Amino acid sequence: MSSSRFVFFVYHLALAFLLQKAFGSQNCSNSIFAANSPYAVNLKDLLNALSVRTPRTGFGRASVGQPPARVHGLALCRGDMSSQDCKSCVEEAAVEIQKRCPNKRGAIIWYYDCLVKYENRDFFGEIDTQNKFYIPNPNNANNPAAFNRQTKRLLSRLTNQASRNSTLYAYGELQEQGLQRVYGIAQCTRDLSPSDCKTCLEDLIGEYLPLCCNGREGGRLYSGSCLAQYEVIVPY
Repeated sequence: MSSSRFVFFVYHLALAFLLQKAFGSQNCSNSIFAANSPYAVNLKDLLNALSVRTPRTGFGRASVGQPPARVHGLALCRGDMSSQDCKSCVEEAAVEIQKRCPNKRGAIIWYYDCLVKYENRDFFGEIDTQNKFYIPNPNNANNPAAFNRQTKRLLSRLTNQASRNSTLYAYGELQEQGLQRVYGIAQCTRDLSPSDCKTCLEDLIGEYLPLCCNGREGGRLYSGSCLAQYEVIVPY
């Protein structure tokens, strides 16, 4: 899940760098296809299709080719992005995923603004429980215990909102008495049902929030099907 250049030290870089795309992390399958094979051609066509389809609504999915060379993939942009920024992110991710996972039958790459994922099986509608990681903010919050409770309340509210929205995306903020204001995002890939979106977010937050971000001013939690972020400055 790690990247040689990025990921777990990224929060120690300037925030401006983080907000610009900022990092890429990937996970590659072990299964390999031959260069110039039908699968290679189908994968290229799939990534091109995602680059075209995704910017229209912020989410795209496609399946290309016939078994056993059929490839399935999706791309998701952060819910507040413009079409042009979404297009730029997906195009860059589509190029980079092939560099970092050459000739792999399955792979996923995350950027701050988008993710791209493909596999040689139809995974649409499934919660991805395998591909997950997190990035903690290095700064400790004032009154950590109370701040943790506030953060959990905000992310719980956003989880419920995202699972009820047609775009499976929600953002918001919360400030309780005596605490720092916290801003957050919750989002799922739109191949999930509303109930599975809620499950994905609840499981991701429940598992990783204590590991990642106990008493921290911010954190970014990612899976292959959903994401949750919170910060004391606006992350969207």
